[in-house]
Amino acid sequence: MTDFLLELRSEEIPARMQEKAREDLARLFAAELDKAGLKAAETISYATPRRLSLILKGLPEQTAAVSEETKGPRVGAPPQALEGFLRKTGLTADQLVERDGVLFAIVDKPGRATAEVLAAAIPAVIRAFPWPKSMRWGAPSLSTESPRWVRPLQGIVALFGSDVVPCEIAGVTSGAATVGHRFHHPGVITIGSADDYVEKLRACHVIVDGAERRNIIALGAKMAAQKAGLSLVEDEGLLFENAGLTEWPMPLLGRFDEAFLAVPPEVIQLTARVNQKYFVCRDSAGKLANAFVCVANIDAVDGGEKIVAGNQKVLAARLSDARFFYETDLKVPLAEQAGKLEKIVFHEKLGTVADKVERIAKLARWLVESGVIKPSPLQGRGLGEGDSPQATSPAALPLSPTLSPGGERELLATLAERAARLAKADLVTGMVGEFPELQGLMGGYYAAAQGEDPAVAAAIRDHYKPVGQGDDVPTDPVTVAVALADKLDSITQFFGVDLKPSGSKDPFALRRSALGVLAILLDNGLRFPLLRSVSQDVLDFFADRLKVQQREAGVRHDLIDAVFALGGEDDLVRLLARVKALQAFVTTEDGANLLAGYKRAANILKKEEWEAGAVNPAPEPAEAALAAALDDAEPKATAAIEAEQFEDAMAALAILRAPIDAFFDQVTVNDADPVKRAARLGLLARMRDAVHKVADFAKIEG
Repeated sequence: MTDFLLELRSEEIPARMQEKAREDLARLFAAELDKAGLKAAETISYATPRRLSLILKGLPEQTAAVSEETKGPRVGAPPQALEGFLRKTGLTADQLVERDGVLFAIVDKPGRATAEVLAAAIPAVIRAFPWPKSMRWGAPSLSTESPRWVRPLQGIVALFGSDVVPCEIAGVTSGAATVGHRFHHPGVITIGSADDYVEKLRACHVIVDGAERRNIIALGAKMAAQKAGLSLVEDEGLLFENAGLTEWPMPLLGRFDEAFLAVPPEVIQLTARVNQKYFVCRDSAGKLANAFVCVANIDAVDGGEKIVAGNQKVLAARLSDARFFYETDLKVPLAEQAGKLEKIVFHEKLGTVADKVERIAKLARWLVESGVIKPSPLQGRGLGEGDSPQATSPAALPLSPTLSPGGERELLATLAERAARLAKADLVTGMVGEFPELQGLMGGYYAAAQGEDPAVAAAIRDHYKPVGQGDDVPTDPVTVAVALADKLDSITQFFGVDLKPSGSKDPFALRRSALGVLAILLDNGLRFPLLRSVSQDVLDFFADRLKVQQREAGVRHDLIDAVFALGGEDDLVRLLARVKALQAFVTTEDGANLLAGYKRAANILKKEEWEAGAVNPAPEPAEAALAAALDDAEPKATAAIEAEQFEDAMAALAILRAPIDAFFDQVTVNDADPVKRAARLGLLARMRDAVHKVADFAKIEG
């Protein structure tokens, strides 16, 4: 068995593409080998900024001989059919084999040298490589048929054992030579085989394993921060990016002027991360420190002093720009900034952002005035670095001893409307123009600095939440009002102009908005009658999203369908409580048997017609027992449902299990006597209707 090494060296590969490219190289090569009946014992792939590498271990020297059999026409088939088959297989008639009246072409193919298979696979993989973006280069680029690569290809190492696998791509010929680190060892290195590839490059200041480079950066950055008495703010995405920018990573700690800490910490962190790829640090109190960790691609003779000095200078310029944006934005009241939203189109069919703000403000006030969001003495308020406006649930505003309940509601409504009118104002600020990721957050800072109520500032900051799975769900009442209004407006307005999500397409992120609405309603226990506020198709859309959201919590989608099928249920908190009680019930023996009895009854009722109200003058014992059980269960289940005691409703229905089983065992439903038949069908209809008070059991699987 022999190992194969392939290195494709090029100009710099973007960091974001490297991991997938490494995986694609292994996948495509495995597919090419599979066509020839080859499979490596182990596949290892690497990526650095300048090279993709692949090592296939344990390949045979040649492929196995194979015998290919192709079925042809029957004996005596028309001559044209036979002639076509012979042309296809390249055989003559006397070379065909007859079996059960059918002709077969059997071709024995000898094994191929593995090196030959590899030589053909290399250009095939390069031509098929799925780079997100690629380019042609040099003289061959004049033809659209020329090979493409992410950046101009500069060298190919292809070794099967110690022998070069000959191939040529766009003028680049394979060999055994590569180069080391761009600065430390730019000269040529001759690779002997796959066995010495990793260590020879390491000796030339190239670490080919991305995971190893990430570990070096993570450990080195953490140690540099700890040496300065700080802690590193870990960032996995930044770790991958820096590993994708370096072949010999060297983490170095630098400082910036403490005066810049007057700028919001998120701005500093984003400036360092996005513009410069730096990690940031915190002090012992958990506050952002005036320190950063950069990752050099060189082991400098001065220990990195000049590199750090250069990076400090660049970061200072970036932070100066950020501070300018921040201070300039602070001079303009948010209300004045909001006026500029009239010039920004939200959507051509839905008007400007100012129009959207007007709708959100009215809806946020209505959510309070209608009682969906209520004042309560449970909630704290405030805004500061590291603070969260989240507190207790349900969403509530702290009661003031000087205000009546009506006054509290009016205060909450006023604050919600104010927050909604200012929520989008930071979209026209310089800071958000530079860093769109800070929308909302900067508005919160500006509102707090300009003297807005703390609850208003917190609502502006957090009204986009939750923006994804795992994100904080707002519970502050003002924030909840604005967040709900914003998301509901987007969903209802886009549905209203028939711009709904379709298939995998969701250009306006309405599915994410719907999941956000569901999270806010359910986490806060808000009783929101959706049908009074949205159309049926929007309610159906929420039902689909609810099934997606609850799937991870182990809630069955068929049970959600069973409750929705009753119609008229638009209170998602109540619906989910009913669904969870139903799920607990149908997994019990009583529940499973009642479901089976219900389905049997429903199937009979589908096929039969009867006159309601019929009474059997001489009911059989099982018939009378079922009627008595229904007389007991129906009012109990109805009362429990009205009181939203769904577990009690299930318990009331559970007493039907034994009587319905006995009824089917001992009673003939389709009796020859039409009076008895009608009465028994009526009993089954009563049983079905009693169960339907909880859910449509026909929708339940099983």
